[in-house]
Amino acid sequence: MSTDLTASPHAKTELHRYAEALLANLAADTACSMPPSGLPDVPGYWLAPAVEALVLLMRGEDALEPLGRAAQLDGQRTALFLCLALAVSGQGDQIHASWLGIAFGELSLDRPVTHGQRALWLAAARGAYGPAGKIFVLRKLDALAAPAQVEPDRWLSALTPHEPSMVVPPSLVDFPELAELPELAEPVQAAAQLARLRGRCLEITSARESTGRRMANRSGRPAAVWAEDEPLAVLRQLIGSGGPEGPMNSLTGHLLADLQPGSDPHLAAIALHVAAPVVRTAAEALARATQVNPPESVTMPLLGHRVVLRPEGPDPESLAAAEEHITIEGVPARDWPWPAYAFVVLGLAALVAALVTPVTLPLAALAVASLAAGGHRLWRRHRRERADAEYVTAQLSELRELAEGAVWALHEYAREAEVRIKTADADLAELTRLLRRGPRAG
Repeated sequence: MSTDLTASPHAKTELHRYAEALLANLAADTACSMPPSGLPDVPGYWLAPAVEALVLLMRGEDALEPLGRAAQLDGQRTALFLCLALAVSGQGDQIHASWLGIAFGELSLDRPVTHGQRALWLAAARGAYGPAGKIFVLRKLDALAAPAQVEPDRWLSALTPHEPSMVVPPSLVDFPELAELPELAEPVQAAAQLARLRGRCLEITSARESTGRRMANRSGRPAAVWAEDEPLAVLRQLIGSGGPEGPMNSLTGHLLADLQPGSDPHLAAIALHVAAPVVRTAAEALARATQVNPPESVTMPLLGHRVVLRPEGPDPESLAAAEEHITIEGVPARDWPWPAYAFVVLGLAALVAALVTPVTLPLAALAVASLAAGGHRLWRRHRRERADAEYVTAQLSELRELAEGAVWALHEYAREAEVRIKTADADLAELTRLLRRGPRAG
């Protein structure tokens, strides 16, 4: 119902000033000392009778008459104002059961959650309205079945973000190339993600409930420094003193945000309850992914050559092919050492000439130099050939050692797989138990 507040600007100003003072005193638990008598009234406007009803309710007095007047003028705003104000003041148990339904309105997957709905959602999650209020919000959220509209991966990413790109099991630490093979990596990744998911669900469901009914603010701090400022912001908006700005998130967006690490544990518990069916389905899929038997053979690059590995040992054909490649690549093709032989032939010819001609010394010197040069070249070539042979021998030995080591690593991986499957089954059973338990009502 619309009201022209400009018809009585002074009354409007006084009413808003009174309402602002009331909100400022809610956190200090002194609002009930403010007298309802003499409260400025604006004809046809819901706020004055709603404020009067609030003060009377906080005093424990009968508020039926002002409450009826306010509800006739604007039932939803009145209900929202009273629900949030009583929650902020720590007297949420004073609300009537029907007020939450009127104040909350209808949720929709097609429309963003309103600031008022989110404030009530938060207050109920924090236990401001007792078990009944939390159950009310849970039923509202469950009725829309929001998780069915979102891919399971998005829920898992919200619960366990920042996952490592690759998980290397202990058996494959010395052979990270094996850990990258999809047939070996996928079961390990699935088991690790299931363990993280179980840990996050345990963290959420083990969060201790607030021991008091106030929204974590019994210390008398000013309302402006509350961690949960959404209820007060909505209250300020209702009395015309500003309020939350900008569009709200969708229902699914709120649920995904509430599941992320670091979020409010009470909101996370409710979000996990709503997302429980899809989380359970995803967890079952992860558990099944760990039950894959190790492959009968894998192909692994060893020293740049692909070798097939089987439980009984490396495949002889692929190993022989790798050895052949190493031998061929390790002994580079070289030209015939013509220069060295030319020096040797020249040296022999000079030596013969020195013996049969009178020019002995120069020819002898030439013979010695040529033979030395040729011999040095042949010696260097022999050294290179021997180094090539030693390199090939070392490479072949390393190839066989790596192949044998990788086979033993696969045996160890197979033993780990049995333990991994049992651990995944235990994680799934525990996670299912946590999801069935759900958030505590109180």
